[in-house]
Amino acid sequence: MSTLYTKTKLYIEANSKTWDSTKVSLQNDGSGDYIKTWTYDGLDKPTDEQLASYETAGNTAEALSGVLNKREREYKDFGYQLDLLYHDMTAGKLDNTGEWHKHIKAVKDANSKG
Repeated sequence: MSTLYTKTKLYIEANSKTWDSTKVSLQNDGSGDYIKTWTYDGLDKPTDEQLASYETAGNTAEALSGVLNKREREYKDFGYQLDLLYHDMTAGKLDNTGEWHKHIKAVKDANSKG
């Protein structure tokens, strides 16, 4: 089940606006998440039904975000990657036989977008 944040963000973006924490705030008082404040000009606060319509898209967005976050943690730091690229260039391996490509491919293969 996607979060209220994700569904609300998708609703805002679908209406050509961007998330702005000065215009919307979410809260949970122990009985569930809800929109506490809403001050977007020209955009009504979404109804529960409108938010529910973003459930599938929200699940997809959250799954993708999880994959991308995991990839980010598994990639070596940029200094290491630049060193791999330097050595690949020196060895004439700027193709899929180079160590940099192998590293990136391994991370992407282990963390598929689905």
